[in-house]
Amino acid sequence: MRVLHIITGLGVGGAEQQLRLLLRHLPADCEVVTLTNPGAVADGLAADGVRVTHLGMHGNRDLTALPRLVRLIRAGRYDLVHTHLYRACVYGRLAARLAGVRAVVATEHSLGDTQMEGRRLTAGVRALYLAGERLGSATVAVSAAVADRLKRWGVPAPRIQVVPNGIDLDGFRFDAGRRAATRRRLGLPEDAFVVGGIGRLAPGKRFDVLVRALARLPEDCWLLLVGGGPEEHLLRRTAQEAGVAGRVLFTGERPYIADGSAGPDLPSLTSAMDLFASPSADEAFGLAAVEALASGLPVLYAACPAIEDLPPSETGGARRVRGGPEEYARAIAEARAAGPGPRTVPRAAHRYSISRSAARLMDVYAAALSGPGASPRGAFLPAPSPPASPAAPAASPASSSVSSVSSASSFGASPS
Repeated sequence: MRVLHIITGLGVGGAEQQLRLLLRHLPADCEVVTLTNPGAVADGLAADGVRVTHLGMHGNRDLTALPRLVRLIRAGRYDLVHTHLYRACVYGRLAARLAGVRAVVATEHSLGDTQMEGRRLTAGVRALYLAGERLGSATVAVSAAVADRLKRWGVPAPRIQVVPNGIDLDGFRFDAGRRAATRRRLGLPEDAFVVGGIGRLAPGKRFDVLVRALARLPEDCWLLLVGGGPEEHLLRRTAQEAGVAGRVLFTGERPYIADGSAGPDLPSLTSAMDLFASPSADEAFGLAAVEALASGLPVLYAACPAIEDLPPSETGGARRVRGGPEEYARAIAEARAAGPGPRTVPRAAHRYSISRSAARLMDVYAAALSGPGASPRGAFLPAPSPPASPAAPAASPASSSVSSVSSASSFGASPS
């Protein structure tokens, strides 16, 4: 089976890194088109042996990208097209149909109640999304919460399939040596209690709550913020005003998979933490929280469908916290007073193995290829016990370079 994945951009982001991890476990011949921004994840995919093509799209209204994409799809003779993120879904579904590909799947990675991919939802955004959705075979929701939102938008329930995001259990498993090395590299005191936050530094993530909570905690408590985004300068100023600038570390965007670049990867950073906190009140899945669980960390969260969809007995040290800095400071202090746990992996993390998500997605592909009215066999019921170790990534015959179908080599990503 030949599958073309179309994504808005390939900078370091949750959907982008999830795609790379997925392609390591998907038993199909896959290639990738990025509409804009062939960044670090594009380089990683190329290193994995996946052919990546940069379409060179200038912005949301660059209609010249559509015929280029149609020609590319026709030339590739793909069996199925899979789109990721809003702009890629709008252009990719239409291009696939114009190119004669009938099996078109789209994944909705980041649909909240009030935002999509960090941007405010409007009537126009919704109308365009629904018009494009009709051109596809199925829409994949990364959680039951996202599936419910899609239904409320008007997407027919039979067209929605839930395939949760997947995690690399072995990659995030706690390692004491990696913890010590990462803490030394970051300059963290040996006895520091480190609270971690992971995600895009944008208003919806509410990382300012953690900065202000830190001001209410003892001097040996530190905050480690992993990610990049438009709010970094505001968070630095907030830390300065709160008198905790010396105890807040910003790592910038970090890859899930070690890529040889300067700085530790994400699993190394979770090993260095003592607690994970996510004050975001509007999440589509909550991948960072699940990865923190896989590292054996206690987790405080405001909203996390991935955890909320499971029985409390399986979520280990996960606890929901509503409120602001005072409530988070109190919860952090209580978690610290309870003492360090054994850093074992709770059952919840095993439910989201990347190998299981890849297998479920192949069922969605099979249904899309079998024609209208078909549905994947069985419901996605994550295993209640740890799955077998994931198989080694399938080799890809594709080129290991990033090619471009436009004369420009790179464009900054514009709003999706």
